[in-house]
Amino acid sequence: MKIGIAGGIGSGKSYVAARLAARGITVYDCDAAAKRLMRTSQELQRQLTELVGSLEKAAISRFLLASEANQRAINAIVHPAVFADFTESGLDWMESAIMYESGADRYVDRVVVVTAPEEVRIRRIMQRDGITRSQALQWMARQWPQEEVRQRADYEIVNDGRQDIDKQLDDIIRSLS
Repeated sequence: MKIGIAGGIGSGKSYVAARLAARGITVYDCDAAAKRLMRTSQELQRQLTELVGSLEKAAISRFLLASEANQRAINAIVHPAVFADFTESGLDWMESAIMYESGADRYVDRVVVVTAPEEVRIRRIMQRDGITRSQALQWMARQWPQEEVRQRADYEIVNDGRQDIDKQLDDIIRSLS
């Protein structure tokens, strides 16, 4: 069975993936894979350079945030490569911040969404990326609302700093077995 871990930026998907790794479960990280493929795939590099004009992270970020059309154009290049890589990886768990927006949910049987209060997410993003509140909100606005993802998912892990993540994971893993 293939399992997806969804959740918006700053929700704590990576933390949940680390807790799974502690149990011996390797999680395919779509964001890390996209970055790796953009560094190593000459075909992706060629297509992105034609589209953006540069492969620098800042240039790609500016391009992405400039318009939804720009975001769709980059996604049309990167997402198919990431999904093919996941399929070839042999892994059963996939982490994606944009599980439904990207169509990654087509590659998994069940989806676990990681949620957190908006202010917690904003604080995490600002601290992790060294950006302003306004920039964090901009990134969050590029993703589906947390409630919409929650409604589509099969399971939820609440990562608000108070709930026991390991207990929630144990319950989900038990349910999946």
